[in-house]
Amino acid sequence: MAPEPLSYTQLPDPAQEAAAQALMQTIRCVVCQGQSIADSDADLAGDMRALVRQKIAAGEKPEAIRAWLIQRYGRWVSYRPPVDAVTWPLWAAPILLLAVGGLLARSAFRRRRT
Repeated sequence: MAPEPLSYTQLPDPAQEAAAQALMQTIRCVVCQGQSIADSDADLAGDMRALVRQKIAAGEKPEAIRAWLIQRYGRWVSYRPPVDAVTWPLWAAPILLLAVGGLLARSAFRRRRT
């Protein structure tokens, strides 16, 4: 099956293409799982790139397209998951780990001084 025309072809409007590229960098390839759809050569990623470009060219906002992709493929597809009851521990964990590390380092330095 031939790839979608917009899979590898940029939009004629540079502003629209920039918006599409910015969005595609934040959407995970469902097949590759370690690459964004902008970087993946998988057929499905090409279809997703074409879909993003079509929706941007039609005037849809990137956040609406992201919401649609998340609804269709699940939260995992976004490299920037929203902060809500399910994902807040993921956002809070680095801060908590830094705080615990800081407290441990502080207590270790205090013990060395005495």
